[in-house]
Amino acid sequence: MLWFWLLAAPAILLAILALRGERARAEYVCRRLAEQRENRWTPPATVIVPVKGEDEGLRENLAALASLDYPDYELIVAARTAEDIPPGVLPPSARIVLSAAEESATGEKIQNLLAAVSAARPSSTVFAFADSDGRPGKDWLRALVAPLQEHGVGAVTGYRWYVPEPPDFWSLVRSVWNAAIAGNFGPGPNWFAWGGAMAIQKETFLAADVPSFWQGAVSDDYRLTHAVKQAGLMVAYAPGATVACPDHTSAREFFAWARRQLTISRTHGPELWYRAMAGHVIYCGGMLAAIVAALSGSHLGEWALVAQLALGMLKGANRSTLAKACLPEWETWFKRYAWVYTWWAPLATWIWLITLISSATSNRIVWRGRRYDLKRYNQPRKSRKS
Repeated sequence: MLWFWLLAAPAILLAILALRGERARAEYVCRRLAEQRENRWTPPATVIVPVKGEDEGLRENLAALASLDYPDYELIVAARTAEDIPPGVLPPSARIVLSAAEESATGEKIQNLLAAVSAARPSSTVFAFADSDGRPGKDWLRALVAPLQEHGVGAVTGYRWYVPEPPDFWSLVRSVWNAAIAGNFGPGPNWFAWGGAMAIQKETFLAADVPSFWQGAVSDDYRLTHAVKQAGLMVAYAPGATVACPDHTSAREFFAWARRQLTISRTHGPELWYRAMAGHVIYCGGMLAAIVAALSGSHLGEWALVAQLALGMLKGANRSTLAKACLPEWETWFKRYAWVYTWWAPLATWIWLITLISSATSNRIVWRGRRYDLKRYNQPRKSRKS
């Protein structure tokens, strides 16, 4: 039974350690949400959302960004050309900035962001970035901006939560898979800022020389994170800036998307990728050892399997509970479907291992119809359009 202990014991220990920080994370989320309601610091802001063709629910997503409960902000929709913006989706208050981006090593999204930043009104002292497939709540910008006034904070991030409505199997699988990433944001310095809910003071943006970090890059959020950290500042998490994503996906779309996300992480945040790979090898190895031992008639194997599954399912339940608190507009959805984050957690563990393995062999990604060969840091090389 030595093989059993070598595989199952580390998996159970890792699951216990993973649960250890959940209480602190829950307390942090509750505190931030309470402070958000009391915050009165609302500096003038520019919200920038890049658009590249049609996204499911795009008109509603842009309308949500145009109707935020925030006293002084402008909304810029950035695109390469006017043809990239579908007709009938723009709210009246949105301002369009076109980059006319040319073929280069710098990703098209980043070129659009740079053009929008350059065109931002002079009175704005905060830049906030959103994605076109997310639907923020009315307090999104208030929550995202609030931590910027704190000492040592260079950038603030929210994160996404997929709430497909109506749900289907693969869209729910994507949500459970993505929830594992959401569960890593919490108090103190965070690993990275997510580009779909990201804010930085203009003064910090310029002092940290973010535009230079963006040159030659494909990932806007990882490179902004590197710039902020190199400036000796940290990325703070704003749970109230969680973005609902009610769109859908197919199996093929999900695996292509997950592989792209993890390939970018392996290139720009290798320590995160290796931690995830090591953890899921241990989890899945321990689960497999417990199943084999249980099928061989070992009661110890049965208990080991129950322990590992229960710990993972408990963490999944906690993630969904905190997400429901961050997305009060979607409370009815969570009441119906929050159970998937508990009961599908073991399935998501194996899917994580599959997607991690699939991202280990190539640095090539396809993003919004363009193919990129990624290199470490900000030196990706652009290849031919697929």
